[in-house]
Amino acid sequence: MKTKKLFGLGSNDAGGCLVSLIVTFIHFYTQQNLKYNLVLAVTAEEEISGKNGIELLLSQLPKIDCAIVGEPTLMNMAVAEKGLLVLDCTAHGKAGHAAREEGDNAIYKAIKDIEWFRTFKFDKVSDLLGPNKMSVTIINAGSQHNVVPGECKFTVDIRVNELYDFDEVVNIIKQNIQAEVAPRSLRLRSTNIELSHPLIIAGLDLNRTYYGSPTTSDKALMNFPALKMGPGDSARSHSADEFIYVDEIRHGIELYIQLLNKVIL
Repeated sequence: MKTKKLFGLGSNDAGGCLVSLIVTFIHFYTQQNLKYNLVLAVTAEEEISGKNGIELLLSQLPKIDCAIVGEPTLMNMAVAEKGLLVLDCTAHGKAGHAAREEGDNAIYKAIKDIEWFRTFKFDKVSDLLGPNKMSVTIINAGSQHNVVPGECKFTVDIRVNELYDFDEVVNIIKQNIQAEVAPRSLRLRSTNIELSHPLIIAGLDLNRTYYGSPTTSDKALMNFPALKMGPGDSARSHSADEFIYVDEIRHGIELYIQLLNKVIL
């Protein structure tokens, strides 16, 4: 029965994974004649999609065959994850006095576009990741109550499955809305690892299930096969009184070691 908890910001996402991977690395460190050389990367800036984390490190490493990305998955296997595409959109109108029939209200133009984002459905639905999801998350317009705004800015968070590339998604959007569209970043693309990969086969042998993850991680920046897997529960991430069970960490270490035993020994 799980009773003991470790509380604290980042304990679940992804401190428990970090500790478990460090212990796993130490376990194999002195062993000889492994099939693969192991590298442990303890990196920062994943939460802010920064460029001084894993992206900076990968440019200094030799060829990587595959990776395990430590994220809270209840030690099941996230074999695919949606990409993150953020768009900054600007609806253009014409400023005017609110008391007279002047101007062209940019807010009204933005509303039409926002309604399109709310209702549009992409055709291709992934078996692992489901449909693309678009959410308008920020909107800004106006300077004072009696001025019709000539500009309205809004931000769209888009989670993209592996069946679309970002350029295709952006082109579809530009064909359907009036607002100016500026992608903030095209780095965090959708990823997947083949179910025939030795890491996945080893996980299945250990009775681990696999799934497609709706969240994005450093996996998106890796141009080689990567499995997202770790102790903890993603539902606890970014929540008040974040915690991880101590037994989850112990179990995570055991499973990481068992998984790698099947691949590198």
